Amino acid sequence: MAFELPDLPYAHDALAGSGMSKETLEYHHDIHHKAYVDNGNKAIAGTEWEGKSVEEIIKGTYDKSAVAQNGIFNNASQYWNHNQFWEMMAPGGTAMPGELEKALVEAFGSVDKFKEDFSAAGAGQFGSGWAWLVKDTDGSLKVTKTENGVNPLCFGQTALLGCDVWEHSYYIDFRNKRPAYLTNFLDNLVSWENVASRM
Repeated sequence: MAFELPDLPYAHDALAGSGMSKETLEYHHDIHHKAYVDNGNKAIAGTEWEGKSVEEIIKGTYDKSAVAQNGIFNNASQYWNHNQFWEMMAPGGTAMPGELEKALVEAFGSVDKFKEDFSAAGAGQFGSGWAWLVKDTDGSLKVTKTENGVNPLCFGQTALLGCDVWEHSYYIDFRNKRPAYLTNFLDNLVSWENVASRM
């Protein structure tokens, strides 16, 4: 299948009141995400991966022994990551469903402790990458972080929530204050209904 740039599920300025500006979304979605689409389509053209699902491409091209991944993986994984990222946010965020709150309390002790762990993972990721809340292969909830475009699919995990900590995701609005960006993401942008729907 060819990669296609999805429309944002909200207007470019819909998150501005919650800390993610129209300018950020114009750069992030319209330029960065589109580049992964265009470069991904070029990379898979004429290869065994042409016609495969993006999930198959990610799992099939990830090299767990390599620090630097190949071009097909990088573009496919970042394409998938961003498709999830837009859906994981909503204007003004959403209230946390009770079943998700209960699961977070069981796994982390409290919702606040989960947020603390998630923020620490994102702030502690050296260089570009992502912070994740995942359902692991044993069904448990865990906070993880990955470098560059690596994502939970590579480890057989289910991505419940992901936050992009590449500089293009926060520098326009927060400059070099990545921890402030992460706090704002959790407090004002997350669609907790979407997170719960992934469990």
